[in-house]
Amino acid sequence: MTNEALIAAITGIDAEAQTLTGPQFVETTVPLAGFHAFMKKIKEDPALLFDYLICVTGVDKAENLQMVYHLESTTHKHLLVVKVHSADRVNPVIPSVADLWPTSEFHEREAFDLLGITFSNHPDLRRMFLDDNWGYPLRKDYKDDIHIVSR
Repeated sequence: MTNEALIAAITGIDAEAQTLTGPQFVETTVPLAGFHAFMKKIKEDPALLFDYLICVTGVDKAENLQMVYHLESTTHKHLLVVKVHSADRVNPVIPSVADLWPTSEFHEREAFDLLGITFSNHPDLRRMFLDDNWGYPLRKDYKDDIHIVSR
């Protein structure tokens, strides 16, 4: 599938998604409200079949927190980057995709631990590296006078 065909297919699934050809991959930013339904569709759609979740990354964009999902179709050999922004920077909540790609369970826990993003419907959302006395050290506004870590 060409990048143009992939963009057309994504637009057909969610007209509100902002999809473009990025420097390496087709990238789409999906509205938070329809994020989980969108992810389910691109995994199950026979023309897309994004069955492999390569990487999940949390990003502090200063104005909001963002999750970035790199996906591949092992059947069709195409790649897609999906981005979703939290609506609330103080208490960010993004739907979990662990029910679709079980490997995201670990990545979402990492983002929860280091950025403080809560994933709704996550099967085991708890900190994995830090104890509850820490804040969220990957946030741009993080300050820790005790451990002498600051940004």
